[in-house]
Amino acid sequence: MPGSSIHAQAWLLLLFISISVCIRTHLCSADDLIRSFPPSAMVFPLVLSINSSRPSIEGNFRRLLRREKTHNTPDARMRLYDDLLANGYYTTRLFIGTPPQEFALIVDTGSTVTYVPCSTCEQCGLHQDPRFQPDLSSTYQPVKCSHDCTCDEENKQCTYERQYAEMSSSSGVLGEDVVSFGKESALQPQRAVFGCENVETGDLFSQHADGIIGLGRGQLSIMDQLANKGVISDSFSLCYGGMGVGGGAMVLGGISPPPGMVFSHSNPARSPYYNVELKEIHVAGKPLQLSPRVFDGKHGTVLDSGTTYAYLPEAAFVAFKDAIVKKLHLLKQIRGPDPNYNDICFSGAGSDVSQLSKSFPAVEMVFKNGQKLSLAPENYLFRHSKVHGAYCLGIFQNGKDLTTLLGGIVVRNTLVTYDRENKRIGFWKTNCSELWERLHISGAPSPAPSASDIRNSTISVAPSLSPSGLPDNLIPGHFEVGHITFDMSLSVKYPDLMPHISELAAYIAHELEINTYQVHLLNVTSQGNGSLIQWAIFPAGSSDHISNTTALSIISRLTEHRVRLPDSFGSYQLVEWKVEPPKKRMWWQQHLLALIVGVIVAVALAMSTLVAWYVWSHRLQMLGSYKPVNEAVPEQELGQL
Repeated sequence: MPGSSIHAQAWLLLLFISISVCIRTHLCSADDLIRSFPPSAMVFPLVLSINSSRPSIEGNFRRLLRREKTHNTPDARMRLYDDLLANGYYTTRLFIGTPPQEFALIVDTGSTVTYVPCSTCEQCGLHQDPRFQPDLSSTYQPVKCSHDCTCDEENKQCTYERQYAEMSSSSGVLGEDVVSFGKESALQPQRAVFGCENVETGDLFSQHADGIIGLGRGQLSIMDQLANKGVISDSFSLCYGGMGVGGGAMVLGGISPPPGMVFSHSNPARSPYYNVELKEIHVAGKPLQLSPRVFDGKHGTVLDSGTTYAYLPEAAFVAFKDAIVKKLHLLKQIRGPDPNYNDICFSGAGSDVSQLSKSFPAVEMVFKNGQKLSLAPENYLFRHSKVHGAYCLGIFQNGKDLTTLLGGIVVRNTLVTYDRENKRIGFWKTNCSELWERLHISGAPSPAPSASDIRNSTISVAPSLSPSGLPDNLIPGHFEVGHITFDMSLSVKYPDLMPHISELAAYIAHELEINTYQVHLLNVTSQGNGSLIQWAIFPAGSSDHISNTTALSIISRLTEHRVRLPDSFGSYQLVEWKVEPPKKRMWWQQHLLALIVGVIVAVALAMSTLVAWYVWSHRLQMLGSYKPVNEAVPEQELGQL
């Protein structure tokens, strides 16, 4: 009927106006709006996914320094950043030069040289931090060719070159400068030799990290240099965070082995890499039917933190795969996320990592001395990036290579101690993401204001601060986060960026693990050959604040440069970020949605009354003028109105 049509149009118009007011004033959330949709409305999520890389190990070694030795040495305690499978590696922060220049370096036990891009580099990619500028360091010295090294005859300077199995390479000159390890480190800055890159190829050119910190065996290794000087004991430890969590800790120097740490002998004469004596693999308590010699080919069983996954000789891989598949009765085997790889994946396990052991069997690695390293499902699986609740084997066949290669996935949530002095490697299961606090190895004072100071002000922390500068006072009961703002400097020019702002917001939301509607663009300005963008992160759902856990996660991802963007957006720098408390709302603001609904209902009722009056008055005009009750009215036939 025409009356119903008018009513519906008025309702839709008012609803549209109400939604617009909500969104523009940020006074009602997306959840509030979704609840106002009719039951028949369908809302489809948009999902972004990323693929991880598969780096491998490195090969040449060269001696340069002489050995010294002392006792009672301190250690360098350093945080680990990034996520193994999202990034393909973990990084730590290293500072080189006077004044210090900061670099994010991949932690690699399979490399023997620490190197960063040099300002003179002719072929280096866009990385996280600016290139090293020797001219700006008052303590930099080139390593001259008087040493036993490959020499650049023109400049009389030692050079290095490293080739990697995945066809990437790094080459440049050797320099010496002061190297420091961050505020949490007890080890004072030390002079060390490092590589200043002039050419990068392959993954090294395209990676987000700046370079590599080489922890392998060899005199150019940062470990060998520090241990040979006697400033640390000849040992270091790594602890990688679990599935989807990231972070962790690294200690250069000795630590006391925790009770229950499992050890394996590591023979430096057998291989330049860190090896263990693996003899058996058990799946669901049963050993694979293999000869122990299968794990002893070529370099033996190598532990390499710079490799993402694990690789077994063909016979061992087939036996392992078959044993796992036989135990997965309730799961369905599906295609992998990347058509370039023949991944073995399974769906139906659910998204809760803590419950994976109900679907996937336990695995044990048995060493020659009889000690066993237990592997949880997260130590041999990675998430399927396109199917929710699906997982894939993170252990692969190592082609024709007879070496068994154990990458970072195998030691997630495991403290690994490389006790080089005693020729052994130890393993201890723990929560690596919490290890920094649980082992009491932070303790650097936070430069952030106290809780009492921030109740009436905002927090503003410069991005140059180390992660210890995160606001420790963001704890329940002390401070609530209303929203977070941050300024991002991009190397993309303003005209090229503007058509892709929405796409950029979606990527940022994905990297911060929040909803896209929480990311709000505040301002974009041109900045030389780049752009400066100001963003705001608002609470999710109907909440008026962001939880402290979520806020700290967002801040740490921003300050640790863990937000990875496509190459089309170039490189970025975090200029500034702020945390602000929730704004106090008036009574009408807190109940805005109810008021809007009330107004809509009242207006709708008024319009219904108006429509009814219009219809009745029109009917009266058709019947004629009003007559007194006692007056005779001619009999009429009611016509259709």
